[in-house]
Amino acid sequence: MNIALLSAFIPTFFFVSITPGMCMTLAMTLGMTIGIKRALWMMLGELAGVALVATLSAIGVAALLLNYPSVFTVLKYLGGAYLAFVGVQMWLSKGKMAIKTEEGNEPASRMDLISQGFITAIANPKGWAFFVALLPPFLEASRPLAMQLVVLISIILTLEFTCLIVYATGGKTLKSLLMKSGNVRIMNRIAGSLMMGVGVWLAIG
Repeated sequence: MNIALLSAFIPTFFFVSITPGMCMTLAMTLGMTIGIKRALWMMLGELAGVALVATLSAIGVAALLLNYPSVFTVLKYLGGAYLAFVGVQMWLSKGKMAIKTEEGNEPASRMDLISQGFITAIANPKGWAFFVALLPPFLEASRPLAMQLVVLISIILTLEFTCLIVYATGGKTLKSLLMKSGNVRIMNRIAGSLMMGVGVWLAIG
């Protein structure tokens, strides 16, 4: 890879990743409610989704999809409705994602968390548009596409994962500060409101 291109690529994508968005808000919310360790499963799904979007964008598939936005409609609304539903349950101190107010509640499964991250990453047309606009300029026609994609997507996923951890840690820190009052219900309402916001954001994005 061209060093000059990489020196521009890394800060560009770090800035984009660290900017608050749906995935980062989701990471902060889960860091707040279920902790960083379990939120890693959501991050796994989100990173898989980002890798898929980046790969398809680089090979031009996204250009076709963006011309037919109806392809996203069902996934967007279903994903948004699901996240909003989870947010409502958290607001009511119920459900698998809420901070537990009593023992015996079944926690969210790994697949629940992975699916949540994956759907959030792939169902956002703005994410596709972003990769279509920014990724191709960093690809060199004179070099093998596959190797360039491996390098660039590895960098993207490393930056994305770092930012997800930062946001999840922020959520956990916020929980520690607010939980000193012992009011679990307020924490669940904050987290639930954030989750509902992500759901609405996804549906109308």
